[in-house]
Amino acid sequence: MNRIFLLTMVIFIACRGKHNHEHSKNENDMQEHKHSQANHENHEHGRANKHMHQSSLDDLVKRFESPERDEYQQPDKVLAYLGDIKDKTIMDIGAGTGYFSVKLADHGAHVIAADVDDDFQDYLKKRIEDNHLTGIETRKIPYDSPGLSNQEVDMVFMVNTYHHIENRVEYFNKVRQGIKNDGSLVIIDFYNIELPVGPPVGHKVDMGVVVNELKDAGFETLDLDVNLLPYQFVIRARK
Repeated sequence: MNRIFLLTMVIFIACRGKHNHEHSKNENDMQEHKHSQANHENHEHGRANKHMHQSSLDDLVKRFESPERDEYQQPDKVLAYLGDIKDKTIMDIGAGTGYFSVKLADHGAHVIAADVDDDFQDYLKKRIEDNHLTGIETRKIPYDSPGLSNQEVDMVFMVNTYHHIENRVEYFNKVRQGIKNDGSLVIIDFYNIELPVGPPVGHKVDMGVVVNELKDAGFETLDLDVNLLPYQFVIRARK
């Protein structure tokens, strides 16, 4: 009887040890999978920045300010969508050459033209100075933060930039905190399909992913418009 009992205990301990080992292995595998996913995402969107800057500043200026862009970007439609922005404070994240920043200011907004890139910021400062533009301030921001004070702006506006952002849930939680309680975040970006304009498919973010990430960042109300522009979706998110 004792021998049977001892044998049973040995088998139980062996099985328990195997279970604990497999449980620990599964937990490690899950952590490695999450880490791999995060590294893959950061790699993909790091590639988006690298891909864009394969072109010279002059080439980027020509592309961003071209009549061809006007045709698909349809800025008048976008401005009409935004509504009355007179005397509103708007941060244009990923302002680049100031394509939209200048137009927003022309419609009476106070614009914070924010970008991570020194060359774009220098170009825009010169553009403002040379053309005696008013209502626009430039702001160099880091890659991991919008650089906003709490409830600083009425709107954050982001065009063709979402796919450049890393750690997006954390980033857009900071964006949300920088928007006034009655303010909004407006995102315009390319559909994640082959298009005649925009970045390669591998650099883009699916609209459904954007929606889920913004919800995870704390935005409660999201309005989608898939009819306004030919190649881009529009999302307006509110706190």
